[in-house]
Amino acid sequence: MDLISIEDQTLLMVQVYPSGQRPHFLKKEGLVEGVYVRLGSTNRKADRELIAELNRSCSGISYDEMPMPDLSEDDLDLKAARKHFSGRRDLSSEELLTLKLLTVDQNRYVPTQGAMLLYGKRRDLYFPDAWVQCGRFIGRDKADIFDHIDIHDTLPDAVESIILFLKKHAMRGADFSEIRRKDVWSIPLTILREVIINALVHADYSQIGAPIRVSFFDDRIEVENPGILLPGMTIEDVKSGVSKIRNRVIARVFRELDLIEQWGSGFRRILQEATDMGLSEPVIEEIGMRVRVTVFLSEEQVIHTEGLSRDQVGTKSGLSPSGRDQVDLNDEQRLVLQKCIQESGITELMAVVQRTNRSKFREAVINPLLDKGLLEMTIPDKPNSSKQKYRVTRKGMDILAIL
Repeated sequence: MDLISIEDQTLLMVQVYPSGQRPHFLKKEGLVEGVYVRLGSTNRKADRELIAELNRSCSGISYDEMPMPDLSEDDLDLKAARKHFSGRRDLSSEELLTLKLLTVDQNRYVPTQGAMLLYGKRRDLYFPDAWVQCGRFIGRDKADIFDHIDIHDTLPDAVESIILFLKKHAMRGADFSEIRRKDVWSIPLTILREVIINALVHADYSQIGAPIRVSFFDDRIEVENPGILLPGMTIEDVKSGVSKIRNRVIARVFRELDLIEQWGSGFRRILQEATDMGLSEPVIEEIGMRVRVTVFLSEEQVIHTEGLSRDQVGTKSGLSPSGRDQVDLNDEQRLVLQKCIQESGITELMAVVQRTNRSKFREAVINPLLDKGLLEMTIPDKPNSSKQKYRVTRKGMDILAIL
């Protein structure tokens, strides 16, 4: 405590440091009901998950660093992990320990909760709400939904799956080949990618019944993740680049995969990008026990669907009213289709799925995609040309968005 003088006034300044015994609670309400946190200018009662997070923060451990003692390394999809880390790390047991995908519990290696969230073979069993819900709504509210998908990919793969869904609904009937060639879209993809990554990294996966949600309206796109800002953090802190990592394991993996560039730079980059593009400043707010980021579209980007029927919306967006055709693809075909969003040669495509026999690759992967109308050749009159490349069709993009 200090006494300070300002003009003719004497003020008492009190600085209170974080308690090593937090969380504190009102005795008359007890530990379960009596813990409150400060949100802006209001007080809010902490729920069970937030109280547990306060306890962990006092111990210096994050939720995703905690061990899952009943599981083993065999419960991780290390094939998917090694594909992501190809050329970066070998992912030996020692490296899995370094990344905290594994930890030691009672003298044996067990996965951390972060490892199961990232690469768990049965992630939906242990974390049934660790998925992403995407919806395209007609108009500017949630009264009528035109299309939706549920994404259960690994968290790194979920980034591209969400972006594909947004791209699908950003075409607006424009010439698809021209959009693809110039890589120009009617929504701010660089901003949205950053917002989506932030949501995946900073979500509170301990919450029940609260998946990440991406809502595409005519005039804006909202991305919500479970979990308010960490105690002590304010919205102004986020805007100024102050960063506290809720999920250290997930954040470390995303950074190793170059999905995150620098701690704390994400939202500052979002604001700068919006300014450069002449967009309204994205809004970050705490809604209930969730964080929502709203990215606004420019007047030129707004899609006016109010009052239109579902058939009319489908015509306007270039999509069928049902929103999808059902096509079964295996993992190799899906990866090749994703790669062909940008025109790619056969050598590049074989590398994606680690194939070495060109004839077998054409027979098993390329030809089925061509036959289904999901891929097309850039030089159709010369199928065997050394300059031949492949690109995804409009139908292929529609299918990718729902896989």
